Amino acid sequence: MHSKILIIDFGSQVTQLIARRVRDSGVFSEVYPYDVSDEFIRNYGASGVILSGGPNSVIDDETPRAPQAVFELGVPVLGICYGMQTMAAQLGGQVENGKVREFGYAEVRARGHTKLLQDIVDFTTTEGHGMLKVWMSHGDKVNVMPAGFKLMASTDNCPIAGMADEERQFYAVQFHPEVTHTVQGAALIGRFVHEICGCKSDWNMPDYINEAVAAIRAQVGSDDVILGLSGGVDSSVAAALIHRAIGDQLTCVFVDHGLLRLDEGKMVMEMFAENLGVKVIHVDATAQFMGHLAGVTDPEQKRKIIGREFVEVFQVESAKIKNAKWLAQGTIYPDVIESAGKGKKGHTIKSHHNVGGLPETLHLKLLEPLRELFKDEVRKLGVALGLPESMVYRHPFPGPGLGVRILGEVKKEFADLLRRADAIFIEELRNTKVEGTDQNWYQATSQAFAVFLPVKSVGVMGDGRTYEYVVALRAVQTQDFMTAHWAHLPHELLGKVSNRIINEVRGINRVVYDISGKPPATIEWE
Repeated sequence: MHSKILIIDFGSQVTQLIARRVRDSGVFSEVYPYDVSDEFIRNYGASGVILSGGPNSVIDDETPRAPQAVFELGVPVLGICYGMQTMAAQLGGQVENGKVREFGYAEVRARGHTKLLQDIVDFTTTEGHGMLKVWMSHGDKVNVMPAGFKLMASTDNCPIAGMADEERQFYAVQFHPEVTHTVQGAALIGRFVHEICGCKSDWNMPDYINEAVAAIRAQVGSDDVILGLSGGVDSSVAAALIHRAIGDQLTCVFVDHGLLRLDEGKMVMEMFAENLGVKVIHVDATAQFMGHLAGVTDPEQKRKIIGREFVEVFQVESAKIKNAKWLAQGTIYPDVIESAGKGKKGHTIKSHHNVGGLPETLHLKLLEPLRELFKDEVRKLGVALGLPESMVYRHPFPGPGLGVRILGEVKKEFADLLRRADAIFIEELRNTKVEGTDQNWYQATSQAFAVFLPVKSVGVMGDGRTYEYVVALRAVQTQDFMTAHWAHLPHELLGKVSNRIINEVRGINRVVYDISGKPPATIEWE
């Protein structure tokens, strides 16, 4: 059994980052809403508990509280931001509205030489005080510590920025160690889970394969499994893992809707059917999808049509596999967390149906072998399973494919032009190093693609006038995809991409670059 850290979520936007920090240190962790029962807490088997931040005020009535069992388990507890405030309030301390709110960078003085912060420091003042560079985001603050606690950290605006009861192994900080802005955040969380909670570094993807294979075999037995293979990272890794576990009991259905990237269908078939020996039914449904999309310009309507037709094709093909009892999906852990409610009884976790919203009429049981993993863990698992890094570390691609990168009506002619322009853009990003680094520009961007614009512009080629289509290039850099900055690609690179597209893709005579951030724009255009 793995050591486990239980994270109690009070609704912070960055709770998932706590779990990722813990897992990055080699320790398994899970997130559950604050209103799980005391019985759940007692039976979970946690080596330690972390209380997340949240948007509420402890001072208000009916605001979230940690289950009382957290403080009675006899295991270490770390409170972060709201988690610190509710710990203080529940154990007999006091919280007040701060006269000065703290949002953003702060410098915290470490005090008390507690085990949590011992020798963790960013710089030392001339007076010899150890200081931490941290990220704050709070209005309320603890003004009276509970009995048994001592001061662990402070700022000018927040005299109690950290507190500890080392006898009970309760620690709390007002700042956010889970975000990258807190320089020593990884060290602090690593100290808590390893040295204070006593957890071993026994969570890694190569070792996880054997556990996952055993679990799939136990769950499925001798039944057959079908999986909708999209060519994306999640479904591809799920397919490779399930195939490792049950071999020919798995059949994948790969629906080509005519809106994939250049040569993607060929790549998927080569990788799975030819290299891994996976049974893959390849359905070319281009004509069916294009027929239903004809004349449709509304983005939401396009998405619904593509999702509906995918289900239709998948159901027809699945009906031919008579012994199938299981439907496999690439649901990953953020899907599970986000589909859990934040309010009372929010721990009824519903699975995302991320293969186009497959209906219950399939009468199949659900197999979700990746539902415990974050995206970065899925990628590491894919590499450990032998999938090529070039596929595993590809940029995200929307479920409706090029259907939402062709503005307005979707036509096969437009898709053919766009996929060729897009392939040139990606090729040149991969071929161009970021100056002063070992990375290329594809690795340095989080998402990059071309967009087909349904307008024509006048151009000149040779001595002739052209009147052809326009594509926009989009490249962004982001940590979490909630906000994003447009990538400052070198002008030489953009110029080369533009020249190649205009010269090599007949039908396009103008290339523009999108310099919108998110917000106000979204990453995809539709």
